[in-house]
Amino acid sequence: MRVVLQRVKEASVTIDGKIVSSIGKGFLILLGIEPSDSQLDVEWLAAKISKLRVFGDENDAMNNSILDCDGDAIVVSQFTLHASTKKGNRPSFIKAARPEIAIPLYQSFVQQLEKEMCKKVQTGEFGAMMDVALINDGPVTISIDSQSRE
Repeated sequence: MRVVLQRVKEASVTIDGKIVSSIGKGFLILLGIEPSDSQLDVEWLAAKISKLRVFGDENDAMNNSILDCDGDAIVVSQFTLHASTKKGNRPSFIKAARPEIAIPLYQSFVQQLEKEMCKKVQTGEFGAMMDVALINDGPVTISIDSQSRE
């Protein structure tokens, strides 16, 4: 699993002109899934994100997690995170998991993150054309790949 995690002041997802999710302070999480991903990746990544200390403390140092600041999260499926641009100018998405693998893992990730955060997590809609809006806070943008565990 690969995520691009953005610390936001606010974020929203709009589908067909209707806002389906919106949050204030928290994380916008773009999630890409590949065929080799498993429930172990789901659990590791959700725990890592919930405990990641990138929110400011009383001295404005990045010492607090999303749990510490009672932040919210939106998870958006993003198969293009597994794009290969090695050959030519048209990306290949062959490394991205097919829906029959990706959808259950996406749903499991959302549920696991809710468990870690002890609150409802907002989502986009898997496979839909979405307009994602955000005000990046900092900006702070972090990429995490469960396969490399870095």
